[in-house]
Amino acid sequence: MNADQIAEAVPLEPLQHWLGDTLDGVGSLAITHLSGGSSNLTFRVRDGHHDWVLRRPPMGPLLATANDMGREFRVQQALRESSVPVARTVALCNDPSIIGHPFYLMEFVAGTVYSDAKAVTELNDAQQLAATDELIDVLAQLHGVDFNAVGLGDLGRPEGFLARQINRWTTQWSRSKQRELPVIDELARRLAASVPEQSDSTIVHGDYSFNNTMWSTQDPTQMVAVLDWEMSTLGDPLTDLGMVVSYWGDAGAIMWRGRSPQPHRVGAGFPDADHLIDRYERSSGRSVRDLDVHRTLAIFKLAIIIEGAYARIRATRPDDDTSRTAATVEELATLALELANASTIPSLRGA
Repeated sequence: MNADQIAEAVPLEPLQHWLGDTLDGVGSLAITHLSGGSSNLTFRVRDGHHDWVLRRPPMGPLLATANDMGREFRVQQALRESSVPVARTVALCNDPSIIGHPFYLMEFVAGTVYSDAKAVTELNDAQQLAATDELIDVLAQLHGVDFNAVGLGDLGRPEGFLARQINRWTTQWSRSKQRELPVIDELARRLAASVPEQSDSTIVHGDYSFNNTMWSTQDPTQMVAVLDWEMSTLGDPLTDLGMVVSYWGDAGAIMWRGRSPQPHRVGAGFPDADHLIDRYERSSGRSVRDLDVHRTLAIFKLAIIIEGAYARIRATRPDDDTSRTAATVEELATLALELANASTIPSLRGA
């Protein structure tokens, strides 16, 4: 983002006034862009004494229920005394008149995001394996948090979670689709017919992966924060595992195409997806039966998320070439259907 775009996303003067009224001892602010585009935007806000991160929704139209700042803030606030590493929250603003949308502030956490292969070049084979195990162990720890005890018992409705997820994402497709894709309709039909019994309910992150976590600069195998809680809820924990495993496979390769590879695709120390599944079973004590449904649902969701980004690009930057984004949606949908066709679950195969 250039200076004008930052100023549009986070108007300095109203933010300065709001912080002055909300917090004591706030000096003159400097704002820089950290990350985000079609997803939530992240900015670093400093005044010489404080070092914060500001999160706000993306520019342009938003999908229903997406980009909930209050949810991100609340979950991180609830988890700060748990074994799950999160940034400490500072303040939440639900008044859209301040900068144009609700936003929140949290403390800046120094560390490295393993967003691509370049970020893990200094890790040796043993550290690569240890970081992978830490990724899965922290996920198991999240799923082990007593959500009632930390005040998140009303974060979602665990009963019927998977059926609602399938319905929700099918509805999101109807709202954001830019053209008809019969493969998406077929996936929605098969997933709706393949909902397994839900044996457990936990806090679910919703988009858990290496690139949504931050790691210590002193010990690269130690996670210091789980990031991007915008899709968190209460539900079936295997949806998170299904997403991690999907990112680990061909879906991740498709989404990272044209840029530096994902971190786990370089180095002999990063294990295969079967290791992740086995590690999760041992760390969490949960069975991973019916994981094919969760993996198919994960890729189905990714396709629809990318379609939402595609729709926003077309709405806000109509002169951009969006053919590659459109093709990514189609490839992800085809991959999900191939996975469904190869499943041992008859209804997922369309039988």
